[in-house]
Amino acid sequence: MKDTKKPLIILTGPTAVGKTALSIKLAKAINGAIISADSMQVYRGMDIGSAKIKQEEMDGVPHYLIDVLDPDEEFHVVRFQEMAKAAMADIYARGMIPILAGGTGFYIQSVLYDIDFTSQEEDTAFRDQLEALADREGNEALHAMLQKVDPVSAEKIHANNRKRVIRALEFYEKTKTPISEHNEAEAAKESPYAFCYFVLNDDRDRVYDRIEKRIDLMLEAGLIDEVKALQEKGYHKSMVSMQGLGYKEILSYLEGEISLEEAIYILKRDTRHFAKRQLTWFRREKDVIWVNKPDFSYDDDKILNFMLKKIDTL
Repeated sequence: MKDTKKPLIILTGPTAVGKTALSIKLAKAINGAIISADSMQVYRGMDIGSAKIKQEEMDGVPHYLIDVLDPDEEFHVVRFQEMAKAAMADIYARGMIPILAGGTGFYIQSVLYDIDFTSQEEDTAFRDQLEALADREGNEALHAMLQKVDPVSAEKIHANNRKRVIRALEFYEKTKTPISEHNEAEAAKESPYAFCYFVLNDDRDRVYDRIEKRIDLMLEAGLIDEVKALQEKGYHKSMVSMQGLGYKEILSYLEGEISLEEAIYILKRDTRHFAKRQLTWFRREKDVIWVNKPDFSYDDDKILNFMLKKIDTL
């Protein structure tokens, strides 16, 4: 590491592309510790649907931000950034290199460019008004408000993610500036880290095939029972955690809204769409190193050697 900045490695890519296994190999090769950049794996009891790494798969590599919150606890990009920074401080203190691994692009961006969220304090009175409006008229009414003032954010934020919609509306109310513009300006800053930003990718048909097979395996592993257990604990669809892929669809089935066949169809379709959106995000990011698996004949050792050579240039 030649740079005076602290090192940070990022390993991301679309869902089901194979990030987890590669992240372990990379961590072992560079004395790294892994911070999960995933919006779902942070939650306890949400293991199968989030494709959470198992203890034995970690192979002794320290992991952070996995199984640290209950599904009814608030988790968003600001909290992720705080927790990731604390994890990084611990990793640096242990003489190790942090590896941000996961597919949530905005979470990665928030750490990589140290995005400033301090101007986004909550306005309780305005928030309460918006909550009341959503209770009366539904989440779609709030989302329509966001669409008018910040269509870029409206495109990125699902209507049912009430907290993020409200946060974006609050920001606009206070600053008369779309939060998407603020975030874009923050992302344009130079990173305080010496970093390599790897995006693992594969041919689209292969990614889609892996998604289909992964979901079939999740169902075999007991996804329905997992969601049922969460439901019995009182967790419901209005929670951000339960809006995750694999959870909202199975909840709809358990609540009798759709058949199991429909739930599986929607889950597979929406996961494919999610992978497509992830790739769109990563293509917009600067300083990304694309790692296309076909270019390495699907040989993980060749991929790892390529990554290590890039890291050696830091």
